[in-house]
Amino acid sequence: MKQLVIAERYCLIGHILAKTFGLAGLLLVVPHADAILRLLPDGQSLFQWSVEKSMAGGGVTDILFGLAAVSIFAYRTVGMRLTLAFMLPAVAISLTSELLGTGTGFPFGDYSYLSGLGYKIAGLVPFTIPLSWFYMGFSSYLIASVALNTNKSNWLRQVGAILLGAMLFTAWDFALEPAMSQTNFPFWYWAEPGAFFGTPYRNYLGWYGTSALFMSVAAILWRNPRLNLNRAQLVVPLIVYLSNVAFAAAISLAFGYWIPVALGLIFGVIPVIFLWWMAQPSTDAVVEAATGVVNNPSVKVALK
Repeated sequence: MKQLVIAERYCLIGHILAKTFGLAGLLLVVPHADAILRLLPDGQSLFQWSVEKSMAGGGVTDILFGLAAVSIFAYRTVGMRLTLAFMLPAVAISLTSELLGTGTGFPFGDYSYLSGLGYKIAGLVPFTIPLSWFYMGFSSYLIASVALNTNKSNWLRQVGAILLGAMLFTAWDFALEPAMSQTNFPFWYWAEPGAFFGTPYRNYLGWYGTSALFMSVAAILWRNPRLNLNRAQLVVPLIVYLSNVAFAAAISLAFGYWIPVALGLIFGVIPVIFLWWMAQPSTDAVVEAATGVVNNPSVKVALK
């Protein structure tokens, strides 16, 4: 278990560092490339090549580290069965929605991915996109589930966790869309820019509907798993969520898109912190946070 905790922490640090370097590149290097090139008259080709490679590979590295961190965390806290019961529907349903979206325009609108996020499945959707849907969706749903104490057999709690989890997930996209499609180094573009800072309103309905769908499937597959997790055990998904929103918000704010960021704050950051705080504190929280040893016998019983 200790080795898993160490690997999880390294992956989480790598996820955050990759975002930090990517942020520096997008906000400092790319906008001032001409000035930097004038200082490197003998190394212009090398500089241009390094910028293109680092920007193209940075997004992939970032997402893979996020996938690894959340996957290890999920396995360590809820077990393999529940991890796969969330991961497989999340990846399959989000990929299906993305392929439909890039191929037909439903449910998000008419858009296309550029080359900054890795190999494209069917030439349309980068393989990293459904992976990010998984780790951000899992982080959002788990925090909502624990806060609403869905281990009690109450379908209203289950529905509430799905609705809140999908809201948190979609709130991430408020800041993400202008950052990824309206800046100097876009990762996708809209064939017909929408009314909301270049994004069609239907895109957010598509995000909410898709995330609510795979969270609903996961909730059915989980079958009342008795998630008796505390605040200390939810720190990793909280950090993953906040760091991803912060990355998108920093880019959007740099280009003056403060309204989408404000919406992400109102519907994402504030609620997720409140929901995290609703989780029960534990007398073992300090020990668990320091050692990574999870004392969660209820999950073990549910997995038998």
